[in-house]
Amino acid sequence: MELFCGTSRFTPSAVSRKLVRLIETSAEDMARSYTREIRSIVEAPGFRTFDEREVHDRGFRVFSQFGRWISNEFSEKDIEEYWTNLGRQRRREGFSVSEIMIAICVIRRDICQKIRDEGLLDTAGDLYEAMELYGRIMNFFERAQFYTVRGYEGST
Repeated sequence: MELFCGTSRFTPSAVSRKLVRLIETSAEDMARSYTREIRSIVEAPGFRTFDEREVHDRGFRVFSQFGRWISNEFSEKDIEEYWTNLGRQRRREGFSVSEIMIAICVIRRDICQKIRDEGLLDTAGDLYEAMELYGRIMNFFERAQFYTVRGYEGST
């Protein structure tokens, strides 16, 4: 039994290929926006004191790799390893779990907002694909949060 729904392989649709291109071409702008926002959130003080360039680069890394993660270019094991290691690293750096979860939620929200702003999911003909894609996005971030917390707690 798989822990998460929708972790099996899938054939990328036209909508998911558009998403990959959209995120790849927007990663730098999204990382700049993310950096400004996460550093302004009162409940995430660690991000205000952490090196701004490093915050940006970390956001950029997630945005730039997101398309490949959602397209199954990385295995479940790769995703588990990346996010588990991220949790361990954030703990060593002194971030709280709540700060890490806020950061992941901001990234997820920014990706969904970018998709809505660009009208990627606006056509009726793509409704089924759009719903499947949205489910995959949510599932990906649930897995990211789970593996991050597990790494933070020191569990594997």
